[in-house]
Amino acid sequence: MRFIFHYPEKNGPDGDLLDAGPLREVAVTAERYGFDGLSFSEHPIPGTRWLNSGGHQTLDPLVALGYVAGATERLRLLTHLAVAPYRNPFLLAKAAATLDKLSGGRLTLGLGTGYQKSEFYALGVDMDERNALFDEALDVLPLHWSGEPFSYQGRHFSARDVIARPRPVQDPIPIWVGGNSRLSRRRVAERAQGWMPMTGGAQLSATARTPALGTVAELADAITELRAAAAAAGRHDQIDVLYSYQGAGLESPTTEPDRHREALAELEKAGVTWVIVSDRTGEAAATLEFIEAFGSTYLSGRV
Repeated sequence: MRFIFHYPEKNGPDGDLLDAGPLREVAVTAERYGFDGLSFSEHPIPGTRWLNSGGHQTLDPLVALGYVAGATERLRLLTHLAVAPYRNPFLLAKAAATLDKLSGGRLTLGLGTGYQKSEFYALGVDMDERNALFDEALDVLPLHWSGEPFSYQGRHFSARDVIARPRPVQDPIPIWVGGNSRLSRRRVAERAQGWMPMTGGAQLSATARTPALGTVAELADAITELRAAAAAAGRHDQIDVLYSYQGAGLESPTTEPDRHREALAELEKAGVTWVIVSDRTGEAAATLEFIEAFGSTYLSGRV
């Protein structure tokens, strides 16, 4: 099982998005202490009401990960997650291919359909079309990355005999799909390389418009079902599963480490291949302390 550090998000409308620490120092420290990746989420233009009720601001994930790529040597670069319907898929494909090329093949493109009505309105995207637009992106990304001529008729664009470079280093760039719905899992089984179930309880699931995940046992059943569906679709590659671990007391990683180790072992037994953790203090010293403590306690000897 591998581990990703999620750069801490800034809740509310105030403060600076780098309050959690200088990005270069955070990334280098995460790499030094055994983390396998770094991730960012995406909210390009969140609504004030949502921010005032606990929502968060973010850096642009692809730009931020490009900076991380230049500061590190081996960290995977994960968008957790980018909202595919917000962009023309060719622009998303170009940015992803560029980042993968410049990083030497380290990008994992985590995608979701989105749930913030105010952002859809602000970006001029019809929220009712988000699933259709998401599926268009899944069609277009591999065509763009092939580096070969292609044509594609979308809902709002027409690409005729086009070709795009650079080809990414990875073939393909891994696409991980977020969300707990059966539709999300079907997309993973048929067309993606990983699943990012959403954890955090019923309230978060309601906000994000996705079913609540349930227990680890229910997660294990869902993973087994997903991988069986992938095999039935003729897939023989590994389907990764990323789980956001938020165990009680994790803000102090060295406290009750055996309890966290048992919880992580249970997740691995359920079929989870990647775990994402974060620190929510929003102060540079605390962020670096968390990374060092978690890495020293759970990741030592893995680098």
